[in-house]
Amino acid sequence: MIVWATLLIFLVSAVFAMLGLGGGMLYVPIFHWLGFGLKNVVIPLGLLLNGLNTLIALIPYGRKRLVDWTGGLPMALAALVFAPVGALVAPYVPDRVLLWLFALAVIVAAVRTLLVAGKADPTELMPLKRRMLVGGIVAAAAGFIGGMLGIGGGFIIGPMLMWVGYDTKRAAATTAYIVTFSSFSGFLGHVGDMAINWPLLIALTLAVIVASLLGSSFMANRAKPSWVKWFYGLLLLGVAVKLVA
Repeated sequence: MIVWATLLIFLVSAVFAMLGLGGGMLYVPIFHWLGFGLKNVVIPLGLLLNGLNTLIALIPYGRKRLVDWTGGLPMALAALVFAPVGALVAPYVPDRVLLWLFALAVIVAAVRTLLVAGKADPTELMPLKRRMLVGGIVAAAAGFIGGMLGIGGGFIIGPMLMWVGYDTKRAAATTAYIVTFSSFSGFLGHVGDMAINWPLLIALTLAVIVASLLGSSFMANRAKPSWVKWFYGLLLLGVAVKLVA
């Protein structure tokens, strides 16, 4: 099981690092399908690996100067505060409801991505103060939802950043910045209930580190944003169908 989990997480992490999204959208269903407990393993482990993936991805993104450190800071702080709130709510929500909410989030992310996959990148960036305000509000909601479901909230933050004017690569890089905060703070909200399998955790951590560096470096230097978005959107639709089937 550890070998299969490590291989799957490696592949997922590489793809999601290209989009600055961490991987929680697929970490959670993979761990669930492998039979791990939803609230004591799946959600906290998903958040931990999500944060690790985006943190490592910041290295090549930062070197390419694609991260908006100033504009993204209020969003990162909002996500940091509200992710643990979502984590504290999660134990009181039935497992089946959490899975349906997760499936809904995946569908929304998939459809939104496919709708914009063929469109050109934005050319005009919203003024700094306005995008910090809008981004802070949206990031707070994303942090809460991400902390509750174990996904970091990048599926909300990424599209929002493109809406306020970021191009695809800059949106991916800044999403990684924000999601790092929400993922680790959300994980801390779950850590008290987490059942740790140390061999699995070590193997997955190494897989995420290597895959994140590969995926984010590829996105920063070579990837065509349009086909990355098409692949991501179709992949998420398949996951959503499997979750509710």
